[in-house]
Amino acid sequence: MNNLNANYKRILEVLRKISKEQLLACQRRQPKLSDLELIGLSLTAEYLGIDSENDLFRKLPLSISAKIERSVYNRRRRRLSHDLDSIRVKLASYFNEFENCFIVDSMPLEVCKLSRSSRSKICKETDYSKPDKGYCASQGSTYYGYKLHAICSVNGVFHSIDLSPASVHDINYLKDIRTQISDCTLIGDRGYLSADFQLNLFETCNIKLNTPMRNNQKDYKKQPYIFRKSRKRIETLFSQLCDQFMVRRNYAKSFEGFKTRILSKITALTVIQYINKFIFDRNINNIKISII
Repeated sequence: MNNLNANYKRILEVLRKISKEQLLACQRRQPKLSDLELIGLSLTAEYLGIDSENDLFRKLPLSISAKIERSVYNRRRRRLSHDLDSIRVKLASYFNEFENCFIVDSMPLEVCKLSRSSRSKICKETDYSKPDKGYCASQGSTYYGYKLHAICSVNGVFHSIDLSPASVHDINYLKDIRTQISDCTLIGDRGYLSADFQLNLFETCNIKLNTPMRNNQKDYKKQPYIFRKSRKRIETLFSQLCDQFMVRRNYAKSFEGFKTRILSKITALTVIQYINKFIFDRNINNIKISII
């Protein structure tokens, strides 16, 4: 797990299998460290739990650190966020191509403590990306930051992800789902309970939204056990992101940096799942495991 160079080569090998593009189309001259190699280095750092760039460059072998400076690495990584998401989507397609059942949920991402929220300048460079105060029902607490919305398969592979201010209600994410999936069953918690949205999703995209009913609802029926059990899969994924990938510990100061770090952690998780299945033929959700 601590052999950074060997892990980097393994992840880069996977990226080269699924991507033919080594550089951005806008680049006029070839840098010493290609874009694909830079993405591979970023994913390796997330996999090994190195979330400080200073710490990463102290541990890099000379053969890699001589190719790029830390500040250049930081700027290029933010610029490559769109390409990073394309790689994540392509990796997920190997698992989710024939899936017909998905799970939707959200997770709070705190930027700073509530006591500092009024004077904090983190992620406030533009109006559309400003964090906000929100309430997390599962933790029973108010926090300041963002909300990570995600859809994953029953097997535990993220299909779609999105970020919103913490004050945005979970049910608003269902408006974007129509452009991402169709002809499937979608399992959610009580935060997605809405007869109007259920009907709209079914009529427009043939998505059957299944959520547990409230005890005082008319014609109450308990949600089938298979759905209640399947919904725990996405909660386990969120726990893995918090535990190994430390998704809640983020040192970014701008929204672009924050978004790139979150995307890198989720992509690193998907890469490890790909390696587990297609290289070692083992359980894809054994994340704390050697890949070399």
